[in-house]
This record gives sequence, C-alpha cells and structure tokens, in this order.
Amino acid sequence: MRKALRLARRGLGKTSPNPMVGALIVKDGEIISQGYHRRYGGKHAEINAIQDARGKVSGATLYVTLEPCCHYCKKTPPCVNAILKHNIGRVVIGTVDPNPHVNGEGIEILNRHGIETKVGVLSEECDRLNETYFKYIQTGIPFVTLKFAQTLDGRIATVTGDSQWISSESTRRLAHRLRSLHDGIMVGLGTILADDPQLTVRLVKGRSPIRVIPDSRLRISLNAKVLKDQDVAPTIIATTSQADEKKLSSLKGMGIEVLMVGEDERGEVDLEDLFKRLGRRGISSILVEGGAGIITSLVHRELVDKVVVVIAPKIMGKGIEAIGDLSIRAVADVLKFSFVRTYRRGEDLVIEVNTRGRLPTSES
Repeated sequence: MRKALRLARRGLGKTSPNPMVGALIVKDGEIISQGYHRRYGGKHAEINAIQDARGKVSGATLYVTLEPCCHYCKKTPPCVNAILKHNIGRVVIGTVDPNPHVNGEGIEILNRHGIETKVGVLSEECDRLNETYFKYIQTGIPFVTLKFAQTLDGRIATVTGDSQWISSESTRRLAHRLRSLHDGIMVGLGTILADDPQLTVRLVKGRSPIRVIPDSRLRISLNAKVLKDQDVAPTIIATTSQADEKKLSSLKGMGIEVLMVGEDERGEVDLEDLFKRLGRRGISSILVEGGAGIITSLVHRELVDKVVVVIAPKIMGKGIEAIGDLSIRAVADVLKFSFVRTYRRGEDLVIEVNTRGRLPTSES
C-alpha cells in the first residue's frame, strides 16, 4: 500500500477535481503490474494496472489506495466491472470513497460477487492524500489553504507595508509549487493595490491556477498584473452590487470575468458565497496568499482547512501581523488546529496545520 501511495502522488496537480489514486497487482508474491490516475479524464489507476499487467491477473491481489468506483465517470466505466471481468481474487483498499455515487457500494458489489476485500490499510495516509477531494466531493466547497510568510515575531510586513522579501528564495519556490497544486489562488484587494503581484507559477514547473480577486467596489487598477496574461492564468473578479459600473464595463471589455456575489455584514464580498460559486465551477481547491484582511476574515469565519506558515529567522518589531482581531478574549475560546508536519526549507521553518477534527493528520 505504501508503494501504491507513492504511485498515486505522481498525479499531484493533474487529477483535480478527481482524486489521486495508485494501484498495484500482486500474484504469487510478485508485483506484476502497477498504475495510477495520471490526469483528469484519463483512465483510472485500477484500469491502468490491469491493462499493463505482465500475464493474467486472474486470482491476483489488487492493492488500491481508494475504493474502486462503481459508476460511470464521464466516459470511464466503473472500475469494479473491470475487476470482476478479469477475475481479480482479492482487493485491498486504503480507504472508502466518500463520493455519494460510491461510498461503500463498490466494496459491497465486490463482496456480493465473492471477491474478498480488506479495507482500511494505511487509511490515515490515504485520507490525507486526498484531503482536498474528500472535502470538495462531500460539500461542493473548495478546500482552502492559507499560506503566508512571517518573521519570528509574527509580522508579515513593515508598518509601511513592505513585505519583499521576508522569506528566502527556497520558500518562495515552495510558494510557487503550492500554486501549481491548487485550482485557484486568491489574495485580497489590498495586496493587489500594494504589491501588484502576478499570481502565476514561474519559479517551478507546473500550471498556473485561476486567479480570484474579491473586490466589492471594483477598485482594482485596470493596469494590474493579474488582469494580464489571461491565456496563462484566467482571472475572476468577485464583486457586489456596489461595483463601479464604468469599471465593470471596462473589465468585461478586457475579457475579464466579473462574478457578482453576495455581501457580508461589512458590505464586503461574502467569501462563503464566493467559495460555493467557485465549487460549482469545478474549482476544488483555493490557495490564499494574503493579505492580513482576507486572512483574518477567513479564519474568523472558520472557512480555512489548512494553514502553511513560513517562519523566517528575522525580527521586525512593530509591523503588520498576519491575523488581526478575532474578538477572542479568553484562551479557552482560541481556534484550534492540529499539526500536520514541520520542516526546514532553506533558512526558513515551514509549519503546516489542519483544522482540528475535519481531516486526519499526523505529526512529523
């Protein structure tokens, strides 16, 4: 199963909104085939493993990280059909697929046809592999990751707003890697006005995500970098009924998609409504890179699934903090997360945490 997990990870950034899945087939104590889900719309891991097998797979054991599907995925037939057709003798499954079209039914079909199944092998690792898919398939809402870099004393910028660069070049490459693994990237309007970022993938190989900018009144400059290179990375501007009509017309004339959403109690873009709308478009994951305003709003509304914090060995003193006032006045009321892992990247320390209780985590 560990080898199947390694195979599945080869699909990182290529299978969304479908899961990453790895599979291998063992017969007479020997691995005779392996496969993984290579890209969205392509053959599933089980099919690739069966078709690439050296010899007949009849009576063999199939190891797969996720429950085999039992429904048609566009033009891809159910994997349980192929398992039955080729007389696989035993199926070892990492974890159950929470997709309402599957959710244990694939296992039930196999058992009904006399195929022995074992479920839950390395289940935590298999769950963590597809944490994005699991949330999206069950809620229709994208998995939201916050990423920011700060000093040892918790500052993301100086009092003047200067933030380039708190982190090292190595962790900036990590940031671009994270971008390539998400369907969308979001920053607040303040970051756009102050830093004019491109929000594309440049420091590593990989696709650039869809750029999403909440802007309740359309104050964005028409010369902003996120409005350029739409062939590289499309941009969605999320706005409200307060939007400037002239700016709205100009943006549409530039080919920029403007999405009208609801307002929150402060008259800003309702981020929960925005995420629901993005989810309906097949966007299963969002990376939020700042600034402090949007980070605070997301944390306050508990719309965050994972936080990636880069801590640079620097002291700034007075400056801008990553997260503002959450109206918490007692330690007992703090928001709690669980450590996923911590590691060094260049001279910086990277800490990853998940929202406690939502998804399985492990410390390292």
